[in-house]
Amino acid sequence: QVQLVESGGGLVQAGGSLRLSCAASGSIFRIRVNTMGWYRQAPGKQRELVAAITNLGTTNYADSVKGRFSISRVNAKNTLYLQMNSLKPEDTAVYYCNAEQSWPTRMDYWGKGTLVTVSS
Repeated sequence: QVQLVESGGGLVQAGGSLRLSCAASGSIFRIRVNTMGWYRQAPGKQRELVAAITNLGTTNYADSVKGRFSISRVNAKNTLYLQMNSLKPEDTAVYYCNAEQSWPTRMDYWGKGTLVTVSS
């Protein structure tokens, strides 16, 4: 079993920056995780993919955050980061860390989320 714990959320003003972190622990040495990502969910809205990164470093971003957010991972530390710059009020949401297990079976792990609030 893998546990994901997010941190780094908080209240910032529009135009500010935050860096989110996700720490993975548990039986991670027994599985293979190829892709990790950040999702977010605002009140009354569907959860959406913000950014994802493969174990080879390939990244994918939602159009709404391209040029402002940057995802990275340190595999040796089992950590995932999301650097968020030029934050907008529309970025306000609970941000969730996700890890996609590919072996021995395909499954997803989720953190409990960290709240990001951007004020204007």
